[in-house]
Amino acid sequence: MITTPRGVHDVLPQDAYKWQHVFDNAQNTARVFGYKQIRFPVFEDTALFTRSIGETTDIVEKEMYTFKDKGGRLLTLTPEGTASVARAYIQHNVQGMWKVFYTAPVFRYERPQSGRYRQHYQFGIEAIGSLDPALDVEVMSLAINFYKSLGLKNLYLSLNSIGCPDCRKKYKEYLVTTFEAQKENICPECQSRLYKNPMRLLDCKSQKCKEIVKGVDKISDYICDGCKEHFNKVKFYLEKMNIPYKMDPFIVRGLDYYTKTVFEVISESLGAQNTLCGGGRYDGLIKELGGKEIPAVGFGAGIERVILVMEEEKVEILKKDMTDIFIVTIGENVYENAVEALYELRSAGISAEMAYDKKSVKTQFKAADNLNAKYCLVIGEDEIKKGVYILKNMTDGTQEEVNKNNILSQLS
Repeated sequence: MITTPRGVHDVLPQDAYKWQHVFDNAQNTARVFGYKQIRFPVFEDTALFTRSIGETTDIVEKEMYTFKDKGGRLLTLTPEGTASVARAYIQHNVQGMWKVFYTAPVFRYERPQSGRYRQHYQFGIEAIGSLDPALDVEVMSLAINFYKSLGLKNLYLSLNSIGCPDCRKKYKEYLVTTFEAQKENICPECQSRLYKNPMRLLDCKSQKCKEIVKGVDKISDYICDGCKEHFNKVKFYLEKMNIPYKMDPFIVRGLDYYTKTVFEVISESLGAQNTLCGGGRYDGLIKELGGKEIPAVGFGAGIERVILVMEEEKVEILKKDMTDIFIVTIGENVYENAVEALYELRSAGISAEMAYDKKSVKTQFKAADNLNAKYCLVIGEDEIKKGVYILKNMTDGTQEEVNKNNILSQLS
């Protein structure tokens, strides 16, 4: 028997309504904040990601699904959305402020874990065109409002600034010197990262590395006056909006394009894998990909992780896919009338179903119950002779006759 490959999963009809609920809330929240939808390809030129995400990141080194097509071109299934949005901004010569959102599948070859799959879905926000710290806060507040719209509680914003490239250059030099003295004590992975991407050592999950990291200087000690001023404004606006946050000096994010503000939204309802979304500024990315020097800020939020939290917090999601009318047939010679009525109802935008293969009446009513049908339209031989159908309210059991040649006007 062929089954799904490891790390991917089906979303079956009994669960799909949860996903649609989350997507609807994402779209509505983005709309309220003035963001328009963008859809980008599920695969791109591999160079887009090696240049934007960074050749020494885990994503590029270990996690990308890369292949050659029949023309010999090196392509990669999209591992995250920001690079694709930045590419679109440049390619289509967008001018001025651009605020977009997406809900898209992303692909990463990594160890499957709670709420994280090798194909998973992201809700992403990208705001391109302004250095204003108020825009950082707009993006963060959008994330918070999105989770609140779903009924989530026990959330907080985790915040840091990693400064500009000049700030990070000094800090990286300090980290290399510091970790070189402890090289034999750090994990093999961090030994290989030390000279290529020393800041990644700060979020290593190895216990040995965590102990060493406790004693290192914070990047806040190395950021310049301009970056400090920007970050102070971010915190000021968060406080003005009464959005609670916690400082975390070891948030660095796993992608090279981040600058200045970086953040995560954390759920206290989950265990170790408690990050719901992450993002920040990426002021140099557009230029790195061949465009002008355009500042930007955004985030990516995993949909699977959101649904996990909703289930953990027992957030009720109402099913919106109830069937309006289920047609029940009684007798041998009414089936054609039922098929005709079914088509008429559906053509008018009314959700309608019937049992095929001429099931028993009892089976038909049971099927109507299983579909949470609001009404049953009963078509029997006696009713046809009278020129009527019976409309039964499945909530209170009441029923009435409707003219079979004028069903729609009597349902409105």
